Amino acid sequence: MSTLTTAPQPTRKPPPEDPKSLLPKKLGRARPLFDPEIVHRATRASFTKLNPITLMKNPVMFVVEVGAALTTVFLLRDLITGAGGIGFSIQITLWLWFTVLFANFAEAMAEARGKAQADTLRKTKTDVLAKRLTSNGKIDQVPGSALRAGDVVQCEAGDLIPGDGEVIEGIATVDESVITGESAPVIRESGGDRSAVTGGTKVLSDQIKIRITSNPGETFLDRMIALVEGAERQKTPNEIALNILIAGLTIIFLLAVITLQPYSVFSVAQAGSGAVPSVAVLVSLLVCLIPTTIGGLLSAIGIAGMDRVMQHNVLAMSGKAVEAAGDVNSLLLDKTGTITLGNRQAVEFLTIDGVTVRELADAAQLASLADETPEGRSIVVLAKSRYGLRGRHIPEREAKFIPFSAYTRMSGVDFEGRQLRKGATDAVCAFVAERGGDVPGYIQDMSDRISRQGGTPLAVADGNRLLGVIHLKDIVKGGMKERLAQLRLMGIRTVMITGDNPLTAAAIAAEAGVDDFLAQATPKDKLEYIKKEQVAGRLVAMTGDGTNDAPALAQADVGVAMNTGTMAAKEAGNMVDLDSNPTKLIEIVAIGKQLLITRGALTTFSIANDVAKYFAIIPAMFMATYPTLARLNIMGLHTPQSAVLAAVIFNALIIIALVPLALRGVKYRPLNAASLLRRNLLIYGIGGIIAPFPGIWLIDQLLVLFRLA
Repeated sequence: MSTLTTAPQPTRKPPPEDPKSLLPKKLGRARPLFDPEIVHRATRASFTKLNPITLMKNPVMFVVEVGAALTTVFLLRDLITGAGGIGFSIQITLWLWFTVLFANFAEAMAEARGKAQADTLRKTKTDVLAKRLTSNGKIDQVPGSALRAGDVVQCEAGDLIPGDGEVIEGIATVDESVITGESAPVIRESGGDRSAVTGGTKVLSDQIKIRITSNPGETFLDRMIALVEGAERQKTPNEIALNILIAGLTIIFLLAVITLQPYSVFSVAQAGSGAVPSVAVLVSLLVCLIPTTIGGLLSAIGIAGMDRVMQHNVLAMSGKAVEAAGDVNSLLLDKTGTITLGNRQAVEFLTIDGVTVRELADAAQLASLADETPEGRSIVVLAKSRYGLRGRHIPEREAKFIPFSAYTRMSGVDFEGRQLRKGATDAVCAFVAERGGDVPGYIQDMSDRISRQGGTPLAVADGNRLLGVIHLKDIVKGGMKERLAQLRLMGIRTVMITGDNPLTAAAIAAEAGVDDFLAQATPKDKLEYIKKEQVAGRLVAMTGDGTNDAPALAQADVGVAMNTGTMAAKEAGNMVDLDSNPTKLIEIVAIGKQLLITRGALTTFSIANDVAKYFAIIPAMFMATYPTLARLNIMGLHTPQSAVLAAVIFNALIIIALVPLALRGVKYRPLNAASLLRRNLLIYGIGGIIAPFPGIWLIDQLLVLFRLA
């Protein structure tokens, strides 16, 4: 329903010149993958992470480090005693340490990208002077760090907002680029869903009073810094399950390798010839058997997933939220602003018998001249463009503008003895009937027909004369149907939430291509719908910005709150979209799925890769003890030493080679689960089996060529 009045627009004043601007680049800016600053930071962190206490969190790499330390001890012993084969032992020891360092580097790269973003945010923090209002109405200037929740401050044009809070009086434009990276200012006013303000943002015009809602160290910016740094990043359920799996495989192969030493001693004693594998060779075998590739990249994959979400200017409260987005089955989308453009547009004037279209358009335009809503402006534009009726200026002293009221459900103007009204069909018909006018019976059919088409009918009257109906249409966003079809391919069921009546909702749902809709939805309806979906075993994602959305956001598995929304909404959700773009939920789901696919693809590659390495290292190890095993040397590797060393080098290098894939993620395509499984098995399963053969063979050739083995 269009109205004649809107909130007063603040007067824009140019912000004061500030050559030392505090505004950073956008949080989600795209840094180069191997930015020199990030690489330098990650390299230093790789050595710091060699601390065994730190590395114990990764059981696979902890075993590799213990093995590297063990070979180092035996190498020192051999150096002291002058034993042979020192060159081979040195190379094995170095490459085992490189394996640990490369795995640390992968994790450190992912963490360093987050820390670089956190540093950018930290630079925006400054302890500004705040104008705190005392109980007697006076103003005390205090440092922002002295403010506590409940304090009231006053901010004028050019002031930095000293802390998170709610506008309790006034309206102003605010520059939030410190948070969102977007230069366009936003309106903040008391009441409603646009009253929340964030510390560190700048008031550009007018004056507002703010009630502080956070204590020092608890602001939204502080939480952003902590979350971006990933210091509190918890492992997700899938990540924990995979850790248990690879830890189990590590224990199995560890036990198997430990038993090989006495078995080899017994076999050599029985045969009377041959050689027992050295500790360096046994450790090399263990490192090549256990899933070191995925063990080294697993943490980096999870951290990089959160980083990709942040690049879209979405702050995820945990890695679990990002991963849950990848498992979402049901996606709840608000109609207005998400599926539709959000502004209904006048598309047609429908007259009753005896009234010309031009007469209806003229009355509708006059009734909308003071209406600053998008709907009201679209009526004026339609009358002008289609019928040549130019907008007219009506002085307030000559007319009485009637603002929209929830009680009358009408708006309009009293002008030159005419009472022009537009509004809900039944309300306008009642207005005409009260003045003795005739209301044709088919007017309701006209309105119903518009509703069935997904539009909103607005009846127009001139005193006791009913003139006709304006067709307001919700415009579905371009490409929305195709995007929702992609979600369907991903196995996600889309549900449109709207306050419209069922007829209008059904028409919009059909045009947009959603799977279901919830009409005339109240906060309780949303909450109950989410609970019903979850009871059925589905994971639900939704967006919201108002306090009335908070219960549903808290209940949803993935709740994305808009940064322009209320504090209650932001506290309830497990993600905050800093750009306040409701359609971004679709990108978040895609990123979550990309995270899961990347982890699955690299796990498949790692296990398949290990299978291929068995053919290189096991025959080479035991050829001296069992010469017949030389037949299994299908790659034609030169010597047992060159084969073992080539396998260890390949095992280390493959980790560093896969770092870009772990950080960028496997390219996601909206396919069903069966198609994705076939694709990953084909590319990463078969690829993982094939890749080691030419890789190990080539390294073996180079080792022999340069006489390193």
